[in-house]
Amino acid sequence: MRCEESIPPLVLTAGEPAGIGPDLCILLAQSPPACPVVILADRDMLAGRARQLGLPFDIPDYATGRPTPLSLLHTPLAAPTEAGRLDTANSGYVLANLSRAVAGCQSGEFSGLVTGPVHKGVINEAGIPFTGHTEFLAELTHSPRVVMMLTGTMGNGRELRVALATTHLPLREVADAITTGSLTEILQILHAALKQDFAAPEPRILIAGLNPHAGEGGHMGREEIDIIQSVLDTLRRQGMNLIGPLPADTLFQPKYLDQADAVLAMYHDQGLPVLKHACFGRGINVTLGLPIIRTSVDHGTALDLAGTGKINDGSLRAAIDLAWTMALNRHQA
Repeated sequence: MRCEESIPPLVLTAGEPAGIGPDLCILLAQSPPACPVVILADRDMLAGRARQLGLPFDIPDYATGRPTPLSLLHTPLAAPTEAGRLDTANSGYVLANLSRAVAGCQSGEFSGLVTGPVHKGVINEAGIPFTGHTEFLAELTHSPRVVMMLTGTMGNGRELRVALATTHLPLREVADAITTGSLTEILQILHAALKQDFAAPEPRILIAGLNPHAGEGGHMGREEIDIIQSVLDTLRRQGMNLIGPLPADTLFQPKYLDQADAVLAMYHDQGLPVLKHACFGRGINVTLGLPIIRTSVDHGTALDLAGTGKINDGSLRAAIDLAWTMALNRHQA
């Protein structure tokens, strides 16, 4: 992967300071990526975690206009932290780092955002309503509709991309959230992103049904007939290559996936268990529909592993590689 000086660096938020986000930043420093990355975190916190891991951590301070493979934009913690022990006092710090990173992306200071894992529970315990990165970034950038997509490389070397029609909702609320308007916008965002960011000139998208057996002709639910099929027919007339609705239990087969650029699942646990089974450790979370590029690791804070040295940084490096590829694609377009 090449580094082009005309493209600003990526920015990486370390996420929850008690989790493995800081550990990932320290591992990254042992073998810096081929593109410029600015880590947004507390320097003393990272230095302390590095000592705990027995690893060096000596990267330069970030300076605008002087890109280096890896640099640090110091942002001080609200309270001292300990690996594996959550503290609500630092919840505001975590979200402030995200806000600073987004502002930098919007201004052109950074070409894209890569996020380390945050802990939803401790942020809510601090009295801050928070359902996840995806929703927070949408609100922060005033994006009316965003799409959560995970992507990763399967064992056969092929890339699997799974986007979601709904994200972090209780299962009993999913059906009501799938409307003609929402599904239309989601497919339009997914189609445009595949063309712009993933260089797919004519994207082919597989769409899962909501109900078992894609509704069994209406005998197991009418969402496929009344909503999903209607939306697909309309968008096909606009030139989109959409296949479905297909039963989710048979959709993820090579005969379908080998010719597809992405899959749209109707809810979180319909599509993501398949992707994480096939790609865990190499998976990447991508938020589509934002005015900025955003990728993330496909795992959580892993509090029990923080400071132990027993983690793998493959997902972080994959997220950085993808964010830089997306930035190059946008720059070349």
